[in-house]
Amino acid sequence: MHPLKDKTAIAGVGASRQGKLPDETPVTLATEAFKRALDDCGLQKNQIDGLLTMPGTVSPEAALNYLRLGETFGINPRYTGSKNMGGGTAGALLHEAALAVNGGFANYVACIFSDCAATGGNKFNRASGWGDSWGIWGFMAAAANSAITASRHMALYGTTSRQLGEIAVACRKHASMNPEAVMRTPITIEDHQSSRFIVEPLHLLDCCLISDGAVCIIVTTPERARDLKQPVVNISGMGQAYTTENMEREDWWYVPHQKLAVSDAYAMADVGPADIDVCQLYDNFTSSVLVWFEHAGFCKVGEAGAFVEGGRIQLGGELPINTAGGNLSESYMEGWLHIVEGVRQMRGECGVRQVPGAEVCLVTGRGQALNCANATILTKG
Repeated sequence: MHPLKDKTAIAGVGASRQGKLPDETPVTLATEAFKRALDDCGLQKNQIDGLLTMPGTVSPEAALNYLRLGETFGINPRYTGSKNMGGGTAGALLHEAALAVNGGFANYVACIFSDCAATGGNKFNRASGWGDSWGIWGFMAAAANSAITASRHMALYGTTSRQLGEIAVACRKHASMNPEAVMRTPITIEDHQSSRFIVEPLHLLDCCLISDGAVCIIVTTPERARDLKQPVVNISGMGQAYTTENMEREDWWYVPHQKLAVSDAYAMADVGPADIDVCQLYDNFTSSVLVWFEHAGFCKVGEAGAFVEGGRIQLGGELPINTAGGNLSESYMEGWLHIVEGVRQMRGECGVRQVPGAEVCLVTGRGQALNCANATILTKG
């Protein structure tokens, strides 16, 4: 058995309001999320001795680093750090917090993300690779990377845009049951098909939101978590994978390192695809979710298009995904809310969107021009 299996727990989660919040700043939203996470688990702020942060897309790095937030919160952590790996940061910092509490560097680590991308007018429309080298090829938005994934999957395996629409419809259906979600009006496949193209073959409804908001996740050991307010949620498996290659690889579009991240998380947790009750799959675009199904072993390579049909990925189906709405409909917190929803599903506190009897959740993340990926297995303690 892996020495870190079930040795770490998520004790508290908190999220600020989401949407477009012009009267807020990244610091005020981070403070709101931090307070809610403390209230969630019953800790006092002076018990937090670890602080890991991720600056948002429009925040000056200084605004959300550990020094500024520690000063704002009035805490003096003994373990700190800040990093930004795009949508791969939430999982990476969660794993770092797990290592910190198991290494004796901290007892309670708060991991925090905050951003005002909606108010700041960020449209993620810069060149999508390192520097501006990809701009000459028309890669002028993050959607360009995932559009290649979608178009290549379609060309090789016959995947259709309507199948991508199944993912968008499922996420919106789940968001309609979430009072905190930004987009709650249900959509149909026809709505998806009639929405304008952003980067063909991706429609508007294939693309994630842009949001203001903040999230805080508090990590500790299961022993300490059992003394707090909430049911224990264990981090049973963790996996990370990276690549420095991109278009020089013929299979780059398929982001094959993501499979390694999931496989490592499965191995640590001693589970497999058949054990997963619910998934929170990183969905910056619907095509991202499509390949996660294959990387996670829920279907064979090339079969994800057919796999998502027939309500299989909706609540009540065989494998519900993104049960709060995900990046596509709940809010774009770069994957941080995926962890929060995974925790809430394991606690059994999601009300009408609760997956009955859920005990094992897979959460994934990806970012930085698709070069980094991670996976986490959450289980009931």
